[in-house]
Amino acid sequence: MSMGKPMANYAAAKRVGDFVFMSGVVAVNPATRSAVQSYDDIPEAAREALRPLGYVTGQMTVDIFEAPIVAQSWFVLERIRQIAAEHGGTMADVVKLVQYFRQLSHYAPYNRVRGLFYPGEPPVSTVVEVSRFMPGDEVLIEVEATMYLPAR
Repeated sequence: MSMGKPMANYAAAKRVGDFVFMSGVVAVNPATRSAVQSYDDIPEAAREALRPLGYVTGQMTVDIFEAPIVAQSWFVLERIRQIAAEHGGTMADVVKLVQYFRQLSHYAPYNRVRGLFYPGEPPVSTVVEVSRFMPGDEVLIEVEATMYLPAR
């Protein structure tokens, strides 16, 4: 799944010495310019990975409430993984995340999804609740990342 380039005039990431700084990533499909809102907006492999966490239940009355934040969380973290790979790194090299949430209650499902990308020790983390400055009301999370990648 190609998650595209930033939709505004800025770099997705910039290397400075041994660090790669990644711009805030949101879960917006670059082809449609619409926010990820359901499990259908992410690949089947992602849905399979989320099922053991108790998500993608197939029950509309459950999935309708959880899907937007869970799918957006997966999308954002997968895009960060892709950017890390483009610069020669892995998620293990991504040492700091700053996570912006429209609703702080979304941190719990996000944190469970983050465990798929960090099965061991999680990175250094900052969590901030914001009410404005996201691309639209349907965007629930934005994550910026810092990767430490010593020159080899």
